[in-house]
Amino acid sequence: MSTPPLVLQPATLEDMPAITELFYAVFTDPGMRHLFPDTPGTHQWFTATNHTDMLTKPYQKYLKVIDPSTVDAQGRARIAAYAKWDLAMADERGPRFPPWHSDMPQHDCDTFFGKLESERKRVMGDRKHYYLDMLGTHPDYRCRGAGTMLVRWGCELADREGVLADPPESAEVSSMARGLENRG
Repeated sequence: MSTPPLVLQPATLEDMPAITELFYAVFTDPGMRHLFPDTPGTHQWFTATNHTDMLTKPYQKYLKVIDPSTVDAQGRARIAAYAKWDLAMADERGPRFPPWHSDMPQHDCDTFFGKLESERKRVMGDRKHYYLDMLGTHPDYRCRGAGTMLVRWGCELADREGVLADPPESAEVSSMARGLENRG
């Protein structure tokens, strides 16, 4: 029996609660749970943050990969994976996150995400580039090509527009992309 194909689509505002749940299903390591505790307040903050970004930051593109063979009670297909691509110029981006929720360790969040941003600036400088801000595939859908579809979307857009995609010199991004390509 063959596995039904997954489908890449733009994410919608209505998808944000499901994307929050997917985030917590994907990022279970102690470091991420320290930064994003699995509490109702942090879930609400994460959903609201992404919702607001979709409404106010048109340069941030949220994508989902769905499994059309699995639907919920409302008839919506299950989200197997999602990504957030940032297509802004570096000076257009502004802060990545709003103020942290009180359940989150504010100093640790500032330190961690500040280091990520300074490293991206160090590598990319002021060059126009598209940034893969977030990517997560539900454990039930790993090794089925969902991550590859999400990475490929941004890389193909960058190629068409003559822009860099993610920091090409970054070993973490390169190894992640190679791993996705190898798994299909």
